[in-house]
This record gives sequence, structure tokens and C-alpha cells, in this order.
Amino acid sequence: MRFSLQTREVIADSIETVTCAQHHDANISIPGCDKNMPGVIMAAARHNRPFLMIYGGTIKKGFSKLLNKPINISTCYEASGAFTYDKLHAAVDPGSEGRTPSDVMDDIERNACPGAGGCGGMYTANTMSTAIEAMGLCLPGSSSNPAESPAKMRECEKAADTIKICMEQNITPRKLLTKESFENALVLTMALGGSTNGVLHFLAMARTAEVDLTIDDIQRVSNKIPFLANLAPSGEYYMEDLYDIGGTPSVLKYLIAAGLINGAIPTVTGKTLAENLVSFPSLPQDQVIIRPLSNPIKSSGHLQILRGNIAPGGAVAKITGKEGLEFTGAARVFDKEHQLDAALNAGAIPRGDNIVIIVRYEGPKGGPGMPEQLKASAAIMGAGLTNVALVTDGRYSGASHGFIVGHVVPEAAVGGPIAVVQDGDMVTISAKTNTLSMDVPAEEIARRLREWKAPRSKVNRGVLGKYQRLVGDASHGAMTDLF
Repeated sequence: MRFSLQTREVIADSIETVTCAQHHDANISIPGCDKNMPGVIMAAARHNRPFLMIYGGTIKKGFSKLLNKPINISTCYEASGAFTYDKLHAAVDPGSEGRTPSDVMDDIERNACPGAGGCGGMYTANTMSTAIEAMGLCLPGSSSNPAESPAKMRECEKAADTIKICMEQNITPRKLLTKESFENALVLTMALGGSTNGVLHFLAMARTAEVDLTIDDIQRVSNKIPFLANLAPSGEYYMEDLYDIGGTPSVLKYLIAAGLINGAIPTVTGKTLAENLVSFPSLPQDQVIIRPLSNPIKSSGHLQILRGNIAPGGAVAKITGKEGLEFTGAARVFDKEHQLDAALNAGAIPRGDNIVIIVRYEGPKGGPGMPEQLKASAAIMGAGLTNVALVTDGRYSGASHGFIVGHVVPEAAVGGPIAVVQDGDMVTISAKTNTLSMDVPAEEIARRLREWKAPRSKVNRGVLGKYQRLVGDASHGAMTDLF
């Protein structure tokens, strides 16, 4: 997973290189997953030639006969934790022949991914695709048209006519990448319950396009936009289900009518966002995926920017409300995710008293590559360890949920305070006060930092070595070209 985030930069660099070196007149990019999409947008902002994006499309949801419910890729990871903590059981006649926990695990693994497409929940791929649609950089419906659907094929066919319009009217990426369009992206991400990774990517896309966007803008939008979508990972439904009730266009239409999305922004079609949506249906009255604004899941956004003596430069929390808004527990510290994975696999994280697990030296420089903590966060959820919160200077998957905080800045590898949290320190996470703090006097933290010594990196060559030297912090998008 250390190689994952840096591929965003590799993708952006590669497209910029080929497009500019070959003097291409325009570019159509077809990304299929989470790093691909910000990568192609960053490249577009650099080359600034007529451009549009076609999202590869979402995967269909799987189905487990033994669990008797829809499943997806994250079910596999959560099932691993449930298996270890003896909580993985068939829905009917558990433990009988063909219905043991091992049988259930096998059933999940065989059926979680039934075809092509990006992960099916409101994970990072669908977070970025919906946000980019709200910015006007793809055709309407691109973000919710399933990968294997006729609608996706029709979209691909229409792309040729659309890029011709962009060329004829000189519609270039930087005319569309504006503060207003980024505001739309943030609004839709909050309403749909999108991924924490979106914060990293929006910051990087904006800085590449020279748009002034900061983590404080993330919090400002979160404060005013309610969380509406009953979508995985915290909810019941998937992008395929959203497509069936009108998809992203119908959600955008609803939010434009409510005055929350700016429908006047220009798009790749040569029309405004609102004009693109005229022919699309409104959300059905009887649908249960998107809550009405009068009855949200949470009255404000689920993404919260935290600061405090563990994260003076900021951190990103994903708090949907079902976990509560505050958590205090004793720190249990791991210097790498694999150490936590081993503890979880051994069943060594106990139920009972509240624990705040700290996973450090996994930031952009420390990983290097800011790896996702999906395996650990999913195992904690699957095991039902509701007494556990997770804090890291690394990232999470969009499939991660629970009481989780990531992107801690400064990271441990550069001597941030997270490097000197000790086992037993009381740590408080609060979405009420937007703080992440340890109950340790400032003088003691300063003493620990004076005695701290940076661990020697095991990486000094190759792509990760270059990334480690160039990458900036998470609160500025973890970019490699901010010199």
C-alpha cells in the first residue's frame, strides 16, 4: 500500500509529459479508481488543453448467500476481523455443515467482486467521480453509470462529440477548475458521506490549478452541509442502487434546487451544470437512499478537521454520528500498521475500557507513501471493537469507517507530537470542539520531543525514495511539486 498514493503523482506526471511532448490538441482520460481521478485532473490543470474525464464506472454489488445480504470488497476485510474475534456467522443455521465461519469467509471472498468497476460504496473512487461530476469536468451521469452498463457505453460514444465542443469553444480545464466548482465538489462529498481521501485530493487538485483551497475550507463547508446519503461504508446501499433512482444527476438536481450546489458553473458540454440536468428525473418520492434536508443523518458534514497538541497542523476525522461525537481512551501505540495487524490477528486488542490506537510513521514521508489503514480499521469494525478509536498519520481507505482520524500533521517521521505519544496517555477526539489532544502537559511533550530521534528510513532509492524526499504534508495535499 506504500506505492498507492504516489501513483497519483506518477499518473499526473505521465499524462502531462505525453500530452505536452506530443503536442496533443486535447485529452480524454478514462480513470477507474481513486488515485487515477485526481491524477488526471492534476494533469489537465498542468497541460490545460481541452479535456474531459470518463469514469470507468462502479462495480455491481456482490451477494453472500450465507450472510443473506449484499456484500462488497470491504466486507472481506471486516469479515477477517469478525472471524478472528468469533463474530462471523451464517445468517441461518450457523455452524452447521457448509455454514461454518470458514464457509462464510469463503462465500464472501468468492462473491464480493462480481465484475468490473471501481469499489461500489461511497468509497474514494465514487467520492472523486461524483465530486468531479459536480465540478463539470465529465458528462452528466458519468460518476454513477455502472462500469458494465449500456449507459456507460453510450457515455463513451458521446465523449467524442463533447471533446469536439471543448476544442471548438476553447473550454479548457482551468476555466472549469474554479473556487466555485471546488465548492460544489465539497458540498456533494459532505452530502454523500465521501472519503477522507477526498480532502487530500481536493487540496492537490486545487493547488495544481492555482485555486486557493485549504483545510479550513473543508471545515467551513462541513459545518453547513448535512450528511444525507445512506450509502456504504456507514450505510446500507451502493452506487448501483443510487444509479437505479436517478444517479448523481438526480442528487445534483435536488441540491441545486435547495441552493446548496451552484448550477451556474460552466461544464465540458458548453452548458451550465443546471442546464445539463434538465432532462434528468428528480429523485423519486419513495426512495430511501438520500434523506430529505429536513431529516438528515447528521445535521453537518461527516468530515471534520481536528487540531490540538497531537495534530497542530491538522488532522482529518470521519465521524458520521453513529459513533458519537467524542471519544476518550488510553493510547496504545504502534509504530507501523503491520504491528497493529499482528495484534488484531492474534486477538490481542481487548474489549472493555476505551482504547485509542495510535499508528504512526505511516505518513507521506514516514511510510513512505502514506499507506491506507484499511485492513486494521476494517478488522476493528468486523470484530465489533466499539471501545476502540484509531488515529494515524497515514490514510484510510474510503471503505473505512468507525471512530477514525488520519492525516495527522506534522507526521511522526518529521518529529510531530504524534511521535511522542506513549502507551497509557489519555487521548481525546472531539468533533464538538474539533480537537485531537493528549492529556499531557506542554512541558512534558516538549521534553519528549527533545529526546526523540528520527528513525532511519529503510527506503533511499527508487520511486519511493524520490517521493519521500519531495512530498509535502497531508494538510497541503501531499504533493511533490510544491517547491
